[in-house]
Amino acid sequence: MDCTVDYCVKDLSLAPDGERKIDWVSRFMPVLQSIRRDFERRKPFKGIRIATTLHLEMKTAFLLLTLKAAGAEVSAAASNPLSTQDDVVAALAKAGVRVYAIRGEDRERYYEFMHRALDIKPNIIIDDGADMISTLMREREELVEDVWGASEETTTGVIRLRAMEKEGVLRFPIIAVNDSYTKYLFDNRYGTGQSTWDGIIRTTNLLVAGKNVVVVGYGWCGRGIAMRARGLGATVIVVEVDPIRALEARMDGFLVMNMMEAAKIGDIFVTSTGDINCIRREHFEVMKDGVILANAGHFDVEISKPDLEALSVEISQPRPNVTEYRMADGRRLYLLAEGRLVNLAAADGHPAEIMDMSFSLQAKAAEYIKDNHERLDPKVYVLPREVDEMVAKIKLAAMGVKIEELTEEQRKYLASWEHGT
Repeated sequence: MDCTVDYCVKDLSLAPDGERKIDWVSRFMPVLQSIRRDFERRKPFKGIRIATTLHLEMKTAFLLLTLKAAGAEVSAAASNPLSTQDDVVAALAKAGVRVYAIRGEDRERYYEFMHRALDIKPNIIIDDGADMISTLMREREELVEDVWGASEETTTGVIRLRAMEKEGVLRFPIIAVNDSYTKYLFDNRYGTGQSTWDGIIRTTNLLVAGKNVVVVGYGWCGRGIAMRARGLGATVIVVEVDPIRALEARMDGFLVMNMMEAAKIGDIFVTSTGDINCIRREHFEVMKDGVILANAGHFDVEISKPDLEALSVEISQPRPNVTEYRMADGRRLYLLAEGRLVNLAAADGHPAEIMDMSFSLQAKAAEYIKDNHERLDPKVYVLPREVDEMVAKIKLAAMGVKIEELTEEQRKYLASWEHGT
């Protein structure tokens, strides 16, 4: 382990491998490239301190280097112990980012590193899951007066932050980047859909076609997972608590059941809800032998590991990132990536082209906080529509796509109330 005041990484000599990874993904992130060129010219974050808790892999690294190129002092800790890429964090440390992360770090070190990232006394926070914000509010209250605002990447984090707003404990404004159109419509749906199955297939080397796949939760992430499972040839079953989403899933052509029904016939289960114990003891008790259990939600609480452990008579690891739980009756249930985010813990996360949009929004959210924090109340906000449209236009141009423009006649028509039947 290589540690100084400015960084703590597994092995600084891994930096060249990380640099090559970052260079590779940056070629497929044209929107963030455009923002970086603008930031390098203007230096909007000169003298500003930005602390981050994110999945520390190659696409994230390009965002952090973009913020540094804009003049910011940047610190980083991991938002998940198993999503850190040690060569990438070594490259970040070499580039001057204050990074504290080691793949597989335990809970104690996870929070120790988060505190070290907070030691820069940030003006802006970029969070993924709201752990850094909640830690700041509970344990580092002396830093609050320096914080102008924060942005949040995930559905889970936004849920936590809206709960904080409702209870009146928020002390600074939050930008819910997750709720921007060019984030959730693409990152949550197409990014999660592809990367989740990448993680499952890479880890198990098993066929998806012909299997019953149970998708627990039909939000935007669940939609993507279900869509890609169908494309791989599976019969897809959706489990939902929201009647409107359940109806939508049925009309999208998927089977819809409650968890107990689905538990009896599923071959592969994927959770994506942001809630706790969605698959638990009574469901494990009726599952078939050889079931695969995977989680695509932010925290490792959606599949009850305590219940799995209590029911099992033997626990082993037949493959990397696969834990086998053998039941008393001989059935074997397989949990992937310790129940953590399977797409990041067992694979490389979302494709670069997807994170290009999400991280461009994060960069612009940081600038929006810098420019507007004095007039924003301690509430949860969404970025202005024009930021979404800017990201979409640059992305379309990079893809070689031209869209239609309204004529002046059409603009006037849409702005008028006088035209009728």
